[in-house]
Amino acid sequence: MTTAALSTPRVHQVYTLMRFTYGLVPIVAGLDKFTNLFTDWEKYLNPSIAQMLPFSPHTFMLIVGVIEMVAGLIVLARPAIGAYIVMAWLALIALTLLMNKGYLDVAVRDLVMSIGAYSLAQLARTEGGSKAHQATSSGVQFSKG
Repeated sequence: MTTAALSTPRVHQVYTLMRFTYGLVPIVAGLDKFTNLFTDWEKYLNPSIAQMLPFSPHTFMLIVGVIEMVAGLIVLARPAIGAYIVMAWLALIALTLLMNKGYLDVAVRDLVMSIGAYSLAQLARTEGGSKAHQATSSGVQFSKG
């Protein structure tokens, strides 16, 4: 598929939906690490990892929450970079859940979401290239740097 085909309004709509989804969901999940309204996040922590921590599992989840909020903000601001961060983060969560063997359904969901984040990163690269191509075609030049 060419860049021109990827710059259709429908593809842009999908890109925008994915950008907000993969930006806002980590922010909401990160905020919930401080309130535990959705779930008790500590139950997902692998016990062998919890034993290695130099602080409590609760403190670890608060740190995780901050990381997730920052990752979500990066997706919203720079989706071509942030989507790779969220992709890796979700894959790591899935791997720790697979080691725990208690939450295989959540691990599979996180792996699927990781693939979606990768797809967003690819769309973001195309979206950025499409905008640069349109601007260059209209006489506007972007500097490399």
